[in-house]
Amino acid sequence: MTQQTVKFYQTGTFTVGNRLLEPAQRSVQAGQTRTNSLNSGHRACQGCGEALGARYAIDAAMEAARGQLIAANATGCLEVFSTPYPETSWQIPWIHSLFGNAAAVATGIAAALRVKGKKEVRVVAQGGDGGTTDIGFGCLSGMFERNDDVLYICYDNGGYMNTGVQRSSATPAAARTATTPALGPEPGNVFGQGKNLPEIAMAHRIPFVATATVADLRDLEHKVRRAMGFHGARYIHILVPCPLGWGIPSQDTIRMARLAKETGVFPVFEAENGEVSDVSKIRHLLQVEDYLKPQKRFAHLFGNPPRRDTIARIQAEADRNVRRYGLVDF
Repeated sequence: MTQQTVKFYQTGTFTVGNRLLEPAQRSVQAGQTRTNSLNSGHRACQGCGEALGARYAIDAAMEAARGQLIAANATGCLEVFSTPYPETSWQIPWIHSLFGNAAAVATGIAAALRVKGKKEVRVVAQGGDGGTTDIGFGCLSGMFERNDDVLYICYDNGGYMNTGVQRSSATPAAARTATTPALGPEPGNVFGQGKNLPEIAMAHRIPFVATATVADLRDLEHKVRRAMGFHGARYIHILVPCPLGWGIPSQDTIRMARLAKETGVFPVFEAENGEVSDVSKIRHLLQVEDYLKPQKRFAHLFGNPPRRDTIARIQAEADRNVRRYGLVDF
């Protein structure tokens, strides 16, 4: 039988798999030395975006810190599903704080390490959007204002999913939650409310701010590595779809995160000292309807008749993101 040489036409690209890439180009998750900081055995829902985001982010931070990392974790989904007493899935020094003071606890840890002269040990604080944009907002702003040497990571799933899918200040406009029902002339979450925390972090002029999604592992790992290269206050905001709260199949977590970026709903960028320094371009700009329609939390927008006026308002916000951050090369 005639032998045929297999040709790898894409050698050197990320599409061929890690064995054909230089070691420096391989993702942390593909490496044998990854720490599995959030290990198996936790009790997250199937398809949980937050479990993926935390695993990706903390493993990357552990690599950047050469294993010298301490994490402070706010109350929320991540804390509940990873540490049901007396068990834990964390393989690093990990401290559970209250719902609203993870940033303050992490600040105290960083101060204690500084006093002890342990400059090689780094500190990460983490929480969901409820514990970050709402309950923990004051402590986080204080951390930013003091420029404490902490990386804060927010896993944004757009609501208080652990306690019954209530609205947070990161819940998108028009989204149905337990506290923003699809009733009345303006169903779902009210337009004009909420906080854009990445922009608030930028307004503090801290050294590094970034957004990311679980749909792009390499981008997420890159931003965590970059953040760990700075000292002072740093903030990363990661979009982590929640199948339960969003009303999507568990296998669509990555797809929805990708659609959030490709429609302009969730701009992906980096900023240093208050100025945008890099953006992740949209390859194929899609309409927001492609992102909204698969989610049951927006099902009331597609009834008979559909709420074209509301969809148009969401589209206008996405278009504004595209223009403001230069997400598309026109």
